[in-house]
Amino acid sequence: MKYISTRGLAPALNFEEVVLTGLAPDGGLYVPETLPTFSQEEIASWAGLSYQELAFNVMKPFVAGAVSDEDFKKIIADAYSTFRHDAIAPLVQTAHNEWILELFQGPTLAFKDFALQFLGHLLDHLLKKRNQKVVVMGATSGDTGSAAIEGCRRCDNIDIFIMHPHNRVSNVQRRQMTTVLAPNVFNIALEGNFDDCQNMVKASFGDQSFLPDGRQLVAVNSINWARIMAQIVYYFYAGLALGAPHRPVAFSVPTGNFGDIFAGYLAKKMGLPVDQLVIATNSNDILHRCISSNDHSKHQLQHTLSPSMDIMVSSNFERMLFDLYDRDGNAIRQLMEDFKSGSMTLKESALVRARELFTSYGVSDEVTIDVIRSVFDRTEYLLDPHTAIGVEAARKTRRRKDIPMVVLATAHPAKFPEAVRKAGQDTDPALPHHMQDLFERDERYTVLPQDLAKVQQFVAANVRK
Repeated sequence: MKYISTRGLAPALNFEEVVLTGLAPDGGLYVPETLPTFSQEEIASWAGLSYQELAFNVMKPFVAGAVSDEDFKKIIADAYSTFRHDAIAPLVQTAHNEWILELFQGPTLAFKDFALQFLGHLLDHLLKKRNQKVVVMGATSGDTGSAAIEGCRRCDNIDIFIMHPHNRVSNVQRRQMTTVLAPNVFNIALEGNFDDCQNMVKASFGDQSFLPDGRQLVAVNSINWARIMAQIVYYFYAGLALGAPHRPVAFSVPTGNFGDIFAGYLAKKMGLPVDQLVIATNSNDILHRCISSNDHSKHQLQHTLSPSMDIMVSSNFERMLFDLYDRDGNAIRQLMEDFKSGSMTLKESALVRARELFTSYGVSDEVTIDVIRSVFDRTEYLLDPHTAIGVEAARKTRRRKDIPMVVLATAHPAKFPEAVRKAGQDTDPALPHHMQDLFERDERYTVLPQDLAKVQQFVAANVRK
């Protein structure tokens, strides 16, 4: 299988190349040239498979011989061996035909573990085979960083540098990153917001001349195709558990960078009968404004109780636009130029298609707190603020009550004690056993100004020989 850039000017790559390249040299994101599809009979035959077995079946066509079946099964097994629940992605019912898909059972308590534990083991395999050392550089609004660090901390061939917005992630999120004292792990607290961190990463990928000779950057943000690929799996897993393909299923996805819900869109294109995909946003509602009123303009970023969604530049939306514009790289380049200046407007046919594929809804902090409180009062199930946004968006936009609605629970509530307390809980939710001593561990991180040259100097100076 070949992978092509959304902007149409970069050479096509194979799977191994696309995992190690990240952002395309023309500034675009890689997507498969063609998407594998599964028949209803084939999907039905997967009922009862373990998560690991299903992951192998769903992802194998994308790998296309780059990794042997035996090695690929081992990578998958190793990736999910540290999850705390044997089901890997268990479902919990919170209302009639409403289900929570718990994607926080991994080692860092967030859905990012599904892709980043997999990506860490995949990178380790590919780099050992190539006898190559790389530099991972990433930006995080809270959860990606700790999951990436956990996935890469034991990799001899990787030095990992993660930027988070200084004082704009929760204490639990920060400490999950900064208490990992492995010699190949470097945390940067950038004096800016998440979009500033992400812009630094994109600029660095565009010009890697600051790196020592023989090193290249590898992306762990959701611009890396392997992350999207791994996230497709749990849509199939939840769908099969609730009766697919014999009946359709709907999903509500708390969305910041659009990677998670894009994986749901791909699952639908690959044959999973998905009736509805709900884009659930917080007050930083650029995606909701785009779908509902064709307003894709940058507003002032707001600091909310759901910080992992405090994003105004949703990188993976470009992958969606590529399909909405019939894979026209020229059109995508123009759209991205428009957006760089502040806003872009979708052509009517693309907007109509987007509205056929997605519904959207924006949720304030006040409503988020009310949802956490009301769901707990009725079920004694405690939501994190991002998942609460998904629940509210699902309930406000749901088209059919006879179809199971699955809300993706993107993080454990213990990561966001401020929101939980505001919702009326007397005590902070307990951290799982393996993280009980998190606030007693030593921290290590470096605060840097919003200055690309200083960030790149720090990276270059700390890459191990």
